[in-house]
Amino acid sequence: MGQLDRITQQPEVMGGRACIRGMRVTVGMIAGQIGAGHSIDEVLANYPYLDREDVMQALHYAAWLEKSKEE
Repeated sequence: MGQLDRITQQPEVMGGRACIRGMRVTVGMIAGQIGAGHSIDEVLANYPYLDREDVMQALHYAAWLEKSKEE
């Protein structure tokens, strides 16, 4: 897995779920938006404090996590 420096996990933030830069935005929230058919631009409009790299790392992390469960 490449460097995912924007993905954080802290017990005091969203119960330790994988979040974007310590904010209360989880990887699951981002992946769910994309899975529901929203474009990256729409996600960025819904979360204006995120940038494209945040979304890309969230998707990369979600894919890696799912793949690691298959192995």
